[in-house]
Parts: sequence; structure tokens; C-alpha cells
Amino acid sequence: MSSTELPAVPPANVLPRVGPVGVEEGERLRSVQLRGITLTVRSRPPARENLPRALYVHGLGGSSQNWSALMALLDGDVDGEALDLPGFGDSPPPDDGNYSVTAHARAVIRYLDTTGRGPVHLLGNSLGGAVSTRVAALRPDLVRTLTLISPALPELRVQRTALPTGLLALPGVTALFTRLTREWTAEQRVRGVMALCYGDPERVTPEGFRNAVTEMERRLRLPYFWDAMTRSARGLVDAYTLGGQHGLWRQAERVLAPTLLVYGGRDQLVGYRMARRAARAFRGSRLVTLPDAGHVAMMEYPETVATAFRELLAEAEASGAQAAGAETSGAGADEGASDAELGG
Repeated sequence: MSSTELPAVPPANVLPRVGPVGVEEGERLRSVQLRGITLTVRSRPPARENLPRALYVHGLGGSSQNWSALMALLDGDVDGEALDLPGFGDSPPPDDGNYSVTAHARAVIRYLDTTGRGPVHLLGNSLGGAVSTRVAALRPDLVRTLTLISPALPELRVQRTALPTGLLALPGVTALFTRLTREWTAEQRVRGVMALCYGDPERVTPEGFRNAVTEMERRLRLPYFWDAMTRSARGLVDAYTLGGQHGLWRQAERVLAPTLLVYGGRDQLVGYRMARRAARAFRGSRLVTLPDAGHVAMMEYPETVATAFRELLAEAEASGAQAAGAETSGAGADEGASDAELGG
């Protein structure tokens, strides 16, 4: 079954409500209806007016909540928003059931074009890093700077610990996994996810753990939870196989925006060894390596990531990169770009 087939879940307009999404103090949520998708957007009121705008894009199985700690630290630097990609967080599935990297990139582009918030400082983690890379390569007019935290870019030798996630893309594996883990509690699932994603799960506070369990319980009641996970994993694997101009590494080389790369030394999903390859691919990029961090450095070490981002921001402003981005060719392109233009 391809990632472009219609999902076996109810249409978004008849999906049940399963409980509220967690909102940190000072945050607000709103729903934005676009053509073919509805996105939930998390934001914080900026500390002052006329701050540059930022957009955060989460990874596979994550949500806009993954950015709450970093958003709070940066609300004096940027006017930030975090998206729930279609089928994740509080966003319903896309109407066409397409969870490919291309479709997620199209959702980001459509949001920025429709709301007129671009160009933005774009930040992506994991799957969101692959999505953000594609957006920056194809619509440079929408991206002032690019920050990638453990971006899910193709690896020839995938880490053994990352194989179970990739296996979700195979037909039948999700159904088997759900049967084998039917008796697992939400707490057991959260502990497993944290052991995989954090360099040191002990850094999670008791309150953070309780909130994660509550969110896991909510997600497990969503009728499309595993469908979104499976199809997005399949879409990521499909993106790894694309060659030519649509290949993610080729698109990384096309990115014009000043780029910050953050890699964790204990990342079990994205190989630490990929950091240097990424630094070569993204022209003029800044590389920050955190030996003790796992896959979600913005959650484990938000202060360090915030400092690195502020340095990127200051450098971009000093060099006039914002003005250059506004003049880059491609401005005003149709938000409904074809699959061929977006890479599949």
C-alpha cells in the first residue's frame, strides 16, 4: 500500500474528540483550515512587537509540544509558532491520506503562503528536519535561516537502534507491533520512547513524564494514530530512495539560507557520524555537536540550542541575509506547487 492511498480512517470532519492537548503556561493553540488540511498551531505572545518570525516543525511521532521549552526561551528573540503536522498532535489527517515528506513540506509551504508569515526562521527536528530541508531548497523566499536538529537525512548504514522505526514502513509490521504491545501501558510506552530519544532519560522531570503519559494516552485513543505513524515512516523511507534533484542530500546542497546543524552524540535514530556530511552539504553551515544529547536536543538541552540559534540569528542579521532571502528567485511561487516540483 503506498503512502498516497486514502487512509482507512473516518474523514476529519467526523473524527471523535478524545481530550484536550497539553498547553504550557503562556501558550495558545489555534486551528488553521487550508486546502486539503487543517493544522493546529501552537504559539506564545512575543516579548515585543516586530520580532522576526520563526516556525518550528516536529519529528515522527512528535508534536508542536516538542518545541515548548525552546519556544519559551526564544520568545524575546523571535515571534514563534510550532505546527502540528497533519495527523500528529491535534491536527487531523490530511484529506488525501498523503503523509510523504513532500506532502508535509507542502503543508508547511501552504501555511506560510496562506498566512503571509514568511519568510521565517525555520527550525526542524528529525522528520521535521527533512521536511524543512525540502522547504528551504524549493522555496528559499520563505526561509531566512534554517536550524536542523538531528535531521532525518538518508544514511547508507542505519544504526541498529533505528531499524525498528524504519520497519514501521513495511506492510503488516504496524499491525503485528500493535498486537504484540496490546497490553503495554501508556507509561511503559513513554519510557520506551524516552529511552530511544533521550541521551539521558533521567533529565526528564517528573512533571514532564506525567505530561508525556497523559499525551500518550490521548494519542492512543485517536483512530488514525498508527496510520499516521506508519504512512509518515513509509514516506520518509521513500524520500531516502529518491535520487537526482529530488534527493534530500541534493536539496541540502541547494539551500541558500544560513544553516545551523545540531547533532547529539547519543542519538540512537540519526547517526552522529552524519554531522560532518551535513556540514559539507549545507553551504556555510554552523555545526554544534552535543556529546551527551540524544535525538531531541531542543528538549534535553534547550538552553544550549537557544544560545546557538541566537548566534545564528545575530550573524544572519549582521550579514544582511534577511534582505538577501527576500530577493531570492522563486518569490511568489504558487502555493499549490505540483508533486513534480516538490519532489514526488
